[in-house]
Amino acid sequence: MSASTKPNVDDFTVPEKILLAAENLEKQGHSPFTAEALIVASWQKFPATFGLKGFAERYPDSNKILSSIMGEKGLARRGWLVKMGQKLYAMTREGRNVVRRVMMEEEEAAPAGTMHRLSRDHERFLKVLFDSSAVQKFEDNRKADLSFADACRFWGVTENMKGEQLDETLEQVEQTLAELDRMLADSDSEMPGGRVVQAGDIRVLTNIHRYMEDRFERHLNLLKSRTTKR
Repeated sequence: MSASTKPNVDDFTVPEKILLAAENLEKQGHSPFTAEALIVASWQKFPATFGLKGFAERYPDSNKILSSIMGEKGLARRGWLVKMGQKLYAMTREGRNVVRRVMMEEEEAAPAGTMHRLSRDHERFLKVLFDSSAVQKFEDNRKADLSFADACRFWGVTENMKGEQLDETLEQVEQTLAELDRMLADSDSEMPGGRVVQAGDIRVLTNIHRYMEDRFERHLNLLKSRTTKR
């Protein structure tokens, strides 16, 4: 590619600039990376965009960057970054493809003509999750409206489960999502009805699962302690 055809990165959008900084971190071997590392990397690469007003060359505007990562229209919500833990992120294939598109490079795609065939159990599992009220509330930006009942329907948890069974059910959800993430790492899958599922979709579901485990930890512990008593 000649220099004249290279895109002008200064013209990129805020999310695109953050993705470029994230890609640089991954190229340096930092994956997953912390939110703080991404804040600094974004500011160092684009100080005029991400510098604190009046102090652009000295300090980053962390709020501006964090809201672009975690906000309602943020990179994590779009499936371009995936949350790997407390303030830990990694790029998804979709995120890397956004970088390739804006840099006018060939996209990272699944092998031509291949679609991973999911088992019926995996298709049923995903259908329950995609159709759940918890996922609908996340997609509608109504995370604050989530109830423990929404979380239980997502997990397939019932009130009469004993503590050990409850743990096993939650662990099975986590393990199945991890299996699907590995299966779809290099190829997508089409579910009955035509919905194409990608690894990024699985990571969004995993984020929702972990968020609800953290948010409803007290509820889960109460349910475990109540159901184990005679």
